[in-house]
Amino acid sequence: MGFIRTFHGDIPKEELGFTYSHEHIVCRPSFWQVRGEDDLLLDDKDKSMKDVLDFKHHGGQAIVDATAVDYGRDVRAVEEISRETGIRIVGTAGFNKSFLWDAPIKEELRPILGGYRTYAEWIDAKSINELADFVIREVENGLEGTPFKAGQVKFGTGYNRITPLEEKTLRAVARAHHETKAPIHSHTEVGTMALEQLELLKSEGVDLSYLSLGHMDRNPDPYYHEQIASSGAYLSFDGIGKIKYAPESTRIALILELVRKGYEDQILISGDTARKTYYKHYDYGPGLEYIIAKWVPRFVDEAGRNGFDGQKLIEKFFISNPANCFSFKK
Repeated sequence: MGFIRTFHGDIPKEELGFTYSHEHIVCRPSFWQVRGEDDLLLDDKDKSMKDVLDFKHHGGQAIVDATAVDYGRDVRAVEEISRETGIRIVGTAGFNKSFLWDAPIKEELRPILGGYRTYAEWIDAKSINELADFVIREVENGLEGTPFKAGQVKFGTGYNRITPLEEKTLRAVARAHHETKAPIHSHTEVGTMALEQLELLKSEGVDLSYLSLGHMDRNPDPYYHEQIASSGAYLSFDGIGKIKYAPESTRIALILELVRKGYEDQILISGDTARKTYYKHYDYGPGLEYIIAKWVPRFVDEAGRNGFDGQKLIEKFFISNPANCFSFKK
């Protein structure tokens, strides 16, 4: 048995329903704000909500919002979208990756974080256990002082490296996981450093079946994916729709190869839709409806041509696997 922690309370995992496992709904990352990168600012609640409603119209039921404190999340706006649309949303405690941490901390967060100027200053000044305590509070009390609790904990690492501060946040998140039993999500930059993340988590005594690793499709290497899957962790293929990185045929082939090897229960699918140009109602992109309305039928067709039951796999990737992955195990 297990439960899912959503913005509006804990639910039995069986009630989660059709789920996108890694999205961003409303956020204003200060790293991108100070650089004038408007495309990376999802700063209009009403436009974001229209895309969430498109997802709901096609049968979507839940979204994991993977926006951590250092990526400019808007907790109140996301909670309102959840309440007004009826879509269950799982929030995220923890951290992203180090290159974002030179950004200024928004004014309203400084009293909560201790008055530091940047995220790097804050993370550097605090001990691993102090950072873990911050993550624990966001899971058990609420995100950024709100009553809306996080349903997963997150850390991230950079491209082909793990910095000392990233290792610090990884260990803090691992310790917060032990205290709360919250599932863990990791950001991998371009799908790198996953195996190194696994070793660090094992050194903290983490059961890797609680872990999902993001951006696995950015590193389209079947051997690498098998090494990760054999650890028991979940692999998140969350770049669906991003053709500039790879065609959908590549992603589908990678997924089906894992299924052939017996890892169908460890696959998650999403879009990591974090730009205005990916959203339909901001800038005419494919939108949150793309995966459920267009990619799913294509996957079912391709899976069938390869001798698999595509509908059964879709149920796993979007319903039973998220329900298991994002559970707090009692």
